[in-house]
Formats: sequence, structure tokens, C-alpha cells
Amino acid sequence: MQAFEIQSMTCGGCASHVTRAVKNLDPQARIEVDVKQRTVRIDTTEDRPSLVAALTEAGYPPSPSAD
Repeated sequence: MQAFEIQSMTCGGCASHVTRAVKNLDPQARIEVDVKQRTVRIDTTEDRPSLVAALTEAGYPPSPSAD
């Protein structure tokens, strides 16, 4: 499970965009989003740089979050 902090994720719509960006990369990914804490945890076979690129391209650039 990889964790990210996404400061620009402020609402349910943002969470949907983040989820869609990850699912486009890995349809089998398991995603836990916490809008209040602005964090997302992703269980995927994709590597971290690929996730960062997908999230950034979607307009939600992450910073690493402590696991």
C-alpha cells in the first residue's frame, strides 16, 4: 500500500478525479481516500513514479505521506 498526501484534494469531486486517475492506470487498484486529511492510500502493482505521474497529470500532484 502506497500513501500520498494531496493538498489540492478538497472535496468529493476531487476524490473522484483522483480515484479515476488511479483506476485508469490500474483498474484492479484498491484505493482509500480521506478528503478531510487530504490523503490517499493505494494498493496496486504499479510503481510509485507511475502513480505520481498519473495523479499529477490529473491535476492532483501528490507529496509522499508517512505510512
